[in-house]
Amino acid sequence: MNFKINHTVPNHFLIKIKDCSITVKREDLIDNYYSGNKFRKLKYNFLNLIKNGFKQVVTFGGAFSNHLYTTSLIGNILNIPTVGFVRGDELLNQNKNPTLKFCQQNGMKLKFLARNIYNLKEKSDIVSNYLKLNNKSYLIPEGGTNSLAILGCKEILNEKDNKFDSICCPVGTAGTILGLIESSFKDQLLVGFPVLKNKGLSLFIKNNTLKKNWILKNGYSFGGYGKISSELIDFVNEISINHKILFDPIYNGKMLFGIFDLINKNKWEWGKNILVIHTGGQQGIQGLNQFLKKKKLKQIIIPDL
Repeated sequence: MNFKINHTVPNHFLIKIKDCSITVKREDLIDNYYSGNKFRKLKYNFLNLIKNGFKQVVTFGGAFSNHLYTTSLIGNILNIPTVGFVRGDELLNQNKNPTLKFCQQNGMKLKFLARNIYNLKEKSDIVSNYLKLNNKSYLIPEGGTNSLAILGCKEILNEKDNKFDSICCPVGTAGTILGLIESSFKDQLLVGFPVLKNKGLSLFIKNNTLKKNWILKNGYSFGGYGKISSELIDFVNEISINHKILFDPIYNGKMLFGIFDLINKNKWEWGKNILVIHTGGQQGIQGLNQFLKKKKLKQIIIPDL
């Protein structure tokens, strides 16, 4: 298993709806082991910590975190210890879900925090004291978004993508859309679909780019981060069965649902040739299905792709 620095991924035509053509950039196929925007965000952070002699990575994430998953994997590949502070101390005495098991298998030390403490992140006494005792730790924020993450996400687009009118991506901590904004071509518009309720998201983007070629389309978070519905699951399942591409319902499924909904309601205003950035995240589906099964809810179909 190698940590490859440079990657190219294919574009895959998905569907034409009315007069709009939708193509998917398959960032989820970036590598057999790690995938999507989380690799892009972590790439320059790991190179930076190696260059500056840090001894371990400390970061944050939830129970199904793509960020923790990929951080643990890259840390294992590069033989760099990783520590993950996990949201929810109630998870400490529960059977670990597939994501957290994978993190532990890659050597990540998991430290569970009560949700109110987790919200403070490194400002909490628990985390700040840990960092003082381990002063050669390299701190990466939740979701991985910082200036080096944005630099990595600038590499998603290439010259072949200049033909598209609009570029769409799901938005969590905004690192991906900021990288796409910076690398976008003339007359292209970035359309971001927030997957969580964050009133400060738009201001954060404004404060980190001088470009104006972007908008956020709210209304497709399905109630907040990690919240989904049977309608969304049905949509994701239909796409995976009919088009042989699996979209997770936490990030990419919400984005794609929003695009389809806007086009079908004649509310899409941002060009006819649309490029959708598939940011990965399928690793969390197995654990999510376990949760849905316990709740006796519809599960996500994982077809043989």
